[in-house]
Amino acid sequence: MKYLCLAYGDEKDWKKLTREQQEEYLAQDEVLLQRGDFVAAVQPSATMVRAWDGTPSTVRGTFAASELPLAGFSIIEAADLEEVVRLVAGTPCARARGVIEIRPLLEPTPS
Repeated sequence: MKYLCLAYGDEKDWKKLTREQQEEYLAQDEVLLQRGDFVAAVQPSATMVRAWDGTPSTVRGTFAASELPLAGFSIIEAADLEEVVRLVAGTPCARARGVIEIRPLLEPTPS
């Protein structure tokens, strides 16, 4: 099963870490990449799109309110939730006073 992992963290907390700590935490991202998982950082800006009447309308900003900004995401293939938790527990946001939100991805159903 694939899991979407949303990483929330504040850059100020990251900058408080020593260079050695940063390298240690980034090494876990490298483990995920070597496994073939997708890992990416994101820009702090966001745009929401609504097309309720068929006409797209956009609003700058995020949908979910959080004390921490979205910093990145990954798509991880794992046997179960426990494996994903183990894999993301050492990543930068999980270790640097952030949080990782894990969501199982549903496989598309053929038409």
